[in-house]
Amino acid sequence: MKYYYYISPSLNAWENLALDEFFLNKLKGDYVLLYLYINHDAVIIGRNQNAWKECNLEQMDRDEVKLVRRMSGGGAVFHDIENLNFSFHANRKNYNLDRQVKTVLDAVRNMGISAEYTGRNDISVDGKKFSGNAFCIRGDNELHHGTLLINTDMNRLSNYLNVSAEKIRSKGVESVKSRVCNLTDYNPDLTVETAIEALKESFRSNYGDFEEVSFDEDSRRKIDKLYEKHKSWEWRLGETIQFDYMTETRFPWGGIDLNINIKQGIVDKVEVFTDALDTNIPEIIKEGLVGSRFSSKEMAENLLKKCDSQQIKDVADYIATLGI
Repeated sequence: MKYYYYISPSLNAWENLALDEFFLNKLKGDYVLLYLYINHDAVIIGRNQNAWKECNLEQMDRDEVKLVRRMSGGGAVFHDIENLNFSFHANRKNYNLDRQVKTVLDAVRNMGISAEYTGRNDISVDGKKFSGNAFCIRGDNELHHGTLLINTDMNRLSNYLNVSAEKIRSKGVESVKSRVCNLTDYNPDLTVETAIEALKESFRSNYGDFEEVSFDEDSRRKIDKLYEKHKSWEWRLGETIQFDYMTETRFPWGGIDLNINIKQGIVDKVEVFTDALDTNIPEIIKEGLVGSRFSSKEMAENLLKKCDSQQIKDVADYIATLGI
């Protein structure tokens, strides 16, 4: 039986989630690994979530906040450098959720905070969540990972996760809003560094002495390939299941009601309702939008390629302002 530990030197969320997937794919034999990482500004969505519904993508783009899709299920979370992330990797024989949760609980309690594991896979204090947990199985390997909110900027969390979804109909998994807190609310002297040391000591106490992971050239090539996957538009947005987007507005020449069906991030079908006198407008809009990525910029550009009439320019300008 071997116990491993690794803390990522990177703050790049795409790199860190790529490494999480590498461990899930690669590790063999009897083992348990504790992997710790910190992400610079990023919103992490669950495997089956709709990023357009869960996130304010326009605000994220302005603030250079990464969109990251993880392998596991669950809801959307915001990460900054005051949030510590943990992953337990183990083969099926040695995977033990109770023991893994105890390792986290012991670490937090050793920092002077009375925490408990609650029914929704959350770790909380006074009924407020500071750690959301999610899970993934691949072959004989299992993954349990979660967050530790140390001193995360809660205002920014609200900026990126609170997006109006009234115009989107989705079959994806929606985040469940919970009361959240930072651990510094209960221990003002706590830092990410002290939390890392507490987790390491708790891991040693609950499992035994460990060795640090090292990577050979073949492993690094595989990690690089996974990194390319995790940063790609196809994985982050193209993986979204089918959903509908609806919007309407009015111009001096008439109203437009757009109903757009999106499949794997691409506009699949468009229905256009209008009281405009020009009966060709709906067909031009359909031809311009179908096949585009579900992106304000790309849809507007493709629409203008079809026709440069004033009415179509107005529609394209409106689409460009949607913040998709």
